[in-house]
Amino acid sequence: MDKITLLYVEDEPYLARIVEESLESRGFVVHWARDGREAIKLFEESGPDICVLDIMLPVKDGWQLAKEIKAISPHIPIIFLTAKTQTEDLVRGFESGGNDYIRKPFSMEELIVRIKNLLDISTLGKGNTMSINNKDHLEIGTYRFFPERYELHFGDRIQKLSHRENQLLKMLTKNTGKTIQRAQILKEIWGDDSFYNSRNLDVYISKIRDYLKNDPLVKLQTIKGVGYYFKLPSTNDTDRSLPEC
Repeated sequence: MDKITLLYVEDEPYLARIVEESLESRGFVVHWARDGREAIKLFEESGPDICVLDIMLPVKDGWQLAKEIKAISPHIPIIFLTAKTQTEDLVRGFESGGNDYIRKPFSMEELIVRIKNLLDISTLGKGNTMSINNKDHLEIGTYRFFPERYELHFGDRIQKLSHRENQLLKMLTKNTGKTIQRAQILKEIWGDDSFYNSRNLDVYISKIRDYLKNDPLVKLQTIKGVGYYFKLPSTNDTDRSLPEC
């Protein structure tokens, strides 16, 4: 199995060396940059699988760096490392293209789990019940989902997806035929399960349901007090005993 290549941007040398050595000892290939300008050059040279960015950086901050990275590679997963705790700072991070964040100080175990979870989501994993006919799309009932293009097709109609909608639909399809907990979605896509993010999730679930309404055999069920169950025509209904609301 190929090693995970990671771009790590941190201006504090002592911390950076600890993280770099710890990741490399676990089989990662780490490219460390000390500031935003160096990071862009290293990103283009190394072609990483994922980026881990500090927010407070010299030359340009992590938010601006994330925007520039996403302009080059829109689908690269980005994790922010931050000491900031204000909601507006976290929202700004997601709006700039971040997929997850970890508050400092953090453990290496948490960082590695977050990295692997994001990469699993971005590649959609294996073993779900969707039919994969080619490399660029997945069949969701009578729909075709193009995660790399942020598009959902129904016949000749194309629904463009936002970054967050695309993340949510990928996570649901990865867990087709299973009950996925609400808290899991919030933590993996929004970074925490706060009340504000929980209300946002409700909005995005409604949007996904609306996008998929033309195929009555594709169902996104709410399991009261638990989460959601995504059912496709080929999915075995294993959660019949759970109440739908």
